[in-house]
Amino acid sequence: MRTPWIVGVSGASGTPYARSVIGALLDAGEAVDLVVSRAARLTLLDETGASVRDGHWKDDVSAWLGRDLGDLAYWPAGDLAAGPSSGSYPARGMVVVPASTAACAGIAIGLSKDLLQRAAEVSLKERRRTVVVPRETPVTRSHLEHLLALHDAGAVVLPASPGFYSVGAQASAGQLIDFVAGKVLDAMGVPHTLFTRWAGELNAQRSPLGGP
Repeated sequence: MRTPWIVGVSGASGTPYARSVIGALLDAGEAVDLVVSRAARLTLLDETGASVRDGHWKDDVSAWLGRDLGDLAYWPAGDLAAGPSSGSYPARGMVVVPASTAACAGIAIGLSKDLLQRAAEVSLKERRRTVVVPRETPVTRSHLEHLLALHDAGAVVLPASPGFYSVGAQASAGQLIDFVAGKVLDAMGVPHTLFTRWAGELNAQRSPLGGP
C-alpha cells in the first residue's frame, strides 16, 4: 500500500525549504503528497517566479523542483474531500514547511480552513509524525502559545534556524537551506545526505575562514 509523507507548503516566506525537503524525500525513495496553500502560491511566485496551477500541477511542480516528480501526488488546497482529509487515508505523517503564523494557529485550534490545516490536524489526531517548520521572526505571545499547543499535541516544532558548524561562516544560501531541510528529515526519520554531521572535532569538516 502506498503510504506517503504529506508535505504542506503554507504562505510564509521560505519556499526553498519546501523544495529541498521534497527533493530529499523523493531522493530517498519516499512517496510524497503535496498540498500548496493559496497564500503559498503567491509567495512561491514572488520568491521563485514559479506558479502552481491545479490544472497544470505536474508541469508546474516539476518546473519548480527542477526534476522528475517520481512518486509525487498533488491535492488542491481547497479540496476538503481529498484523501489526506481523512484519518483512514494511509500516510506516514506530515511536514508543514514553511509554516506561517496563520497555519500554525489554524492547526493548533483545529480550524481546518483548508486541506493543509485539515491534513495536519488529522496527522496529529492519528498520532502520526508531524513536523511544523515556522519561519516568522520575531514572534508574538500568541504565536508562541500556538507553537506550544502544537508541541503538546505531539508535533515536532522545528524553526527554520540553520546551523553553521557543517559549512562555516562562508556558507551559501543553498547550504543553509539544506541544513534546515536535513534537520526536518532527521525529525521524520528519513535518511539523507543534505549536510555534514558534527563529528566532535573543531574545524574538521570545513576550511578555516578565508581558506580555499
